Amino acid sequence: MERDNLMHGARTAMNRSPEIREWAENYLKAKTRTENESMSDEEFEKYWKYHKPEIMHAGAAEAIEAYKSER
Repeated sequence: MERDNLMHGARTAMNRSPEIREWAENYLKAKTRTENESMSDEEFEKYWKYHKPEIMHAGAAEAIEAYKSER
């Protein structure tokens, strides 16, 4: 339940602030890129294009926590 509340709050923050959303997207994209180093840049961009919604949803809480700790 707590995880759901944290994710809901994170998603709300990203939906209300384009700055936060952009930061979170860049954070998650960079993190995902390091996890998929074997892909070429072209392969990764295609992967990101199709998996971005799931990655953004699943990583919302982590990205917002990272955003808060960096600010």
